[in-house]
Formats: sequence, structure tokens, C-alpha cells
Amino acid sequence: MSKIILTGDRPTGKLHVGHYVGSLRRRVELQNSGEFDKIFIMIADAQALTDNADNPEKVRQNIIEVALDYLSVGLDPAKSTLFIQSQIPELTELTFYYMNLVTVSRLQRNPTVKSELQMRNFGTSIPVGFFTYPISQAADITAFKATTVPVGEDQEPMLEQCKEIVRKFNSVYGEALVEPEILLPDNAACLRLPGIDGKAKMSKSLGNCIYLSEEPDSIKKKVMSMFTDPNHLRVEDPGQVEGNPVFIYLDAFAKDEHFAEFAPEYSCLQEMKDHYQRGGLGDVKVKKFLNNVIQAELEPIRNRRKEFQKDIPYVYDVLKKGSEVAKEVAAQTLSDVKDAMRINYFDDKELIAMQSAKYEETVD
Repeated sequence: MSKIILTGDRPTGKLHVGHYVGSLRRRVELQNSGEFDKIFIMIADAQALTDNADNPEKVRQNIIEVALDYLSVGLDPAKSTLFIQSQIPELTELTFYYMNLVTVSRLQRNPTVKSELQMRNFGTSIPVGFFTYPISQAADITAFKATTVPVGEDQEPMLEQCKEIVRKFNSVYGEALVEPEILLPDNAACLRLPGIDGKAKMSKSLGNCIYLSEEPDSIKKKVMSMFTDPNHLRVEDPGQVEGNPVFIYLDAFAKDEHFAEFAPEYSCLQEMKDHYQRGGLGDVKVKKFLNNVIQAELEPIRNRRKEFQKDIPYVYDVLKKGSEVAKEVAAQTLSDVKDAMRINYFDDKELIAMQSAKYEETVD
């Protein structure tokens, strides 16, 4: 069986460092590993419209922002197929068929759906499209027969629901769909990077992000304002490392070589943590180190983005060609699904012959 990746992002704004450590960085590593036969990276604009239906221009304008972020982090159109979800109508048809395999109560139990609904405060005015987006996501994954889906920890319930849909479909109609496996970041700190305000999730809507394309001065200002241990009031006080956003970011970003360059008094992150925990290391010094680390990581990404910004028609051409490739693949899967469901009326020569024979007998 071919090894295939499908993953993507909603175009509701520029991508941030949470996306980067949670998925983007790993995607590039996987892309360059040579272990996968095909890699599909989707800009999920149709999904973004489920809770932005009254503001389509927001989604429209952010297509190019996400594409630029993809290219700037190192996703290569020669190795990965970059495409736009809405340009693949087969995904909508697959979603419609899968809806018959999922109950309302099952959707209501999905932890990701529950948390997203609570965060957006829909109340009883939940858009049906948003409520059913786990089914849409299953269509996205299965359309490309993805075996691997690299995402953040918050998407684990979505993958489990996708697998349920695959099992249900295959048990009812026959083995037509491939069951995917989730691939989580191997660094625990990358599972869900907190916001700079210390809240559990970095989110564009909460305004607590550091964006990949952000300028150095803005990054520094955000890092230096980051929430840290509220009880670490004086330099000499022992500090708490666990749950401290600054150290979570360092877990996600810091490498041993960063210490040689920016904090030579330490050989590794654990030495810095030990010093902070016993007291004598101030938050300002740790934040300055973190700023240097993030700046070093983001500078080449920001520079590559500025180069791609000089040729926007090229970026759209990448998406157009990728969407054409994706459409062809999804069309084949849809054909397999319709064959399995026995709704392939015009292609089923056996059905036509059988019905012909039936009515020929009647005429005789």
C-alpha cells in the first residue's frame, strides 16, 4: 500500500508558531524524508467558511497568506501537492454520503467540536456546516486515501471519528476506503503551544500568537511581555518550570547550539531550567534568550516569504496546478465509493444488461 499524507490549515489568517511546531515543521521533515509516496497539503477554505460565511473576503484574502507561509517554511510543490479545498467538488459529494453514517449524538460527543463551539459561543445558532465539519474532514482525508495525518493533539478526536466513518463504510459497502493513522509531534511541548498570554491554546481569534511572518521588533515585544511564573517575583526566588509558557516555548524551539551562541553559561536547556528552579535566574534573561532563539528560527522563513511575495502569480499557479492534481485523485476515490455504494448506474454494464434481459423476457 502506498504511504500517503493529507493535512492542511484553515485560511483565516497568517500561520503562527503554534502551527509551525505543531505541524508545519514536521510536514517539511516528512516531505524531505523520502518515506512517503504522495503528500497532499490542503488550504481548507470551504471548512473556514462554515463559521465565516458572512465574511467570505476574509477567507479569500488569506488563501495567499497561508500559501506563502507554506512555501516559506519549505513545503516544495515538486514534492508536495498544495491545493485549495473548494476547488475539489468531489469532497462535498463524499461528505454528503458520509453524513448517513454518523449520528447527531456522535457529533455532539466529539471533544474538538464541543470545545470549538464553546470557544465561538454559538449557543443554539450553530451553523450546520460547522457542526458537521468532522464529516467533511473525513471526506478530505479519505478522498486521497491518506495513510498518515500529521496534526496537533487537538485534532485527535477528529481522526478517531474519521476512522469510525471508514470502518462503518467498509462494513456496509465493502472495502473501498483507507483507514488513516494520526502522526503527533514527537516533542511533547509541540502538542499544543500555549498563547503568549498563558492561555491553553495559541489562537488567531484570541490574539495571543506570534506569526511566522512577524517582524523582529514585534516578536521581541511579544516575547518580553509573555506570561510566566506569577510567583517568581524576584530573581533570587525559585521559579516554576512546568506550565511556564516561556519554558514550554524553549522546549519547542531551543537546541543545544543555541546555548553556545546566545547563553554560553549553559550547555543545554536542562541546566537553565535547574538554575531557574533553584533561584537566581530572572525572567527577563530567560525571555531574552527565548527571543534570540525564535528570531534565529523565523528569520530564514521570513526572508523566503519576502522572496515569494515578489511573484504572487507563481504562488497562485502552484495552487492551481496542485488543485488539478488533487481533483483527479479525489475523482477516482469518489468513483470507487459510488461503485461500492452501487450508485454507479451508467457505468454498471452488468446492471444495464440485467435490466435489459428482464424486460426482454417481459416482451416475449
